[in-house]
Amino acid sequence: MNAKEQDKDENQERLQKVLAHAGVASRRECEKLILAGRVTVNGKIVRKLGTKVNPGKDDVRVDTEPVHSPKHPVTYLVMKPKGYICTVHDERGRQTVMDLLPPTDRRLYPVGRLDEDSEGLLLMTDDGSLANLVTHPRHGIQKTYELRIRGRIEGAEVKRVESGVWLSDGKTGSSRIRIKKRGRDISKLEVTISEGRNRELRRMFAKLGHPVLSLRRMRIGPLSSRGLRLGAWRKLTLKEIRDLKAAATE
Repeated sequence: MNAKEQDKDENQERLQKVLAHAGVASRRECEKLILAGRVTVNGKIVRKLGTKVNPGKDDVRVDTEPVHSPKHPVTYLVMKPKGYICTVHDERGRQTVMDLLPPTDRRLYPVGRLDEDSEGLLLMTDDGSLANLVTHPRHGIQKTYELRIRGRIEGAEVKRVESGVWLSDGKTGSSRIRIKKRGRDISKLEVTISEGRNRELRRMFAKLGHPVLSLRRMRIGPLSSRGLRLGAWRKLTLKEIRDLKAAATE
């Protein structure tokens, strides 16, 4: 199965479930409608229970009347470049992450934040429960970043960051650090955290005397930036949303 076929399959649901979800009748009654030949999909009568349809694309009708499914939440995965603000509107007229997405009537908003000078993965959604799952520390959804910092970071400093650093708003949670390059002037790190405080990583390393020179978010739970260039976006599949929810610790 290729990627296009796989994505199509992931967005399909059983016909009786689609009818019931649209408020036609109970699922049992919807099964009776199908068996009676009163339901058509793309102009063809469907009598087989368990037939799968894509509620966002297929023309489903009962007694020739179209069935309008309620809007499912939409979630985009965006690779934010530098220079964009993580907000829906900006009073100063700066570019926002909404400018990266196609026109929509959805009330989308960014999940968490990346400051203007940072880049990387960002979720945009109208699904409040999913946004809470990703942003609240108790759910333990990990985010992984690539950092370039000023100076040579030593082992004791790494341990200090991993165990938590005291900032003005309290001590940070534990983190995991992998050193990719340790140089006299610049060190490159991969840092994984479960929190999302305002400019948390920049503040942590600045306190240790290692200002962050560049920051890119590479992973959000099971979602990675692979194949997504800066400024690009794509919709999450149902499988990716299920995997994201499954990554939560509670």
